[in-house]
Amino acid sequence: MKNPQSSILVQRIAPKNDVTMKKKTLLFLTLLFAVMSIATAQIKEGDAIFEYKTSFEGGEELTLNGTGTREMLFVDLYAGGLYLKKRSNDAMGIASAKEDMAIRLKIVSKFVTQQKMIDAIYNGFDSATYGNTDPLRARLEVFISFFSEPIIKGDVFDLVYVEGVGSQCYKNGALLGTIEGQDFKFALFKIWLGEKPASKSLKKGMLGI
Repeated sequence: MKNPQSSILVQRIAPKNDVTMKKKTLLFLTLLFAVMSIATAQIKEGDAIFEYKTSFEGGEELTLNGTGTREMLFVDLYAGGLYLKKRSNDAMGIASAKEDMAIRLKIVSKFVTQQKMIDAIYNGFDSATYGNTDPLRARLEVFISFFSEPIIKGDVFDLVYVEGVGSQCYKNGALLGTIEGQDFKFALFKIWLGEKPASKSLKKGMLGI
């Protein structure tokens, strides 16, 4: 014969255990979703989306410092994002730093063509070096060769500096080549962060100003 008091005791304890288990499950799922949200966090810049975190082969994990858009005659040409090891708005300090970093360019207009990109790079290096590109000439020509294929809307370029390796150029995730030298890296990043940047508004956006 069952003890009535035992049955009452089981009935009283069971609901309490169920509630505790539900709370633990809910807490676990909340934490799980929070971690997943951080891992997949993205920031929208115009028509482009930038991942909050990124990394490249041989380099360290980088965090998005800021984003901006390069426009001309009210037309958005490309969106840019600056990735650093730690946040900074010191443009020249970033350009001269000997540590991992990257500039990601997302083409959002059909008006950005292969030739226009090449011309922009030549002009950018000329401005960054105050017209003295001779010491970089041979390496600059190699870098220009990375843009030998047509450029279309939707293409993504990553200009990456990996400490001890050099300046790397990726197109749509594929490594096109590496250029050695801190002097080359300094001039490359000054195209967007220097005194005469490709776009002042883009520079401010990437610096988070």
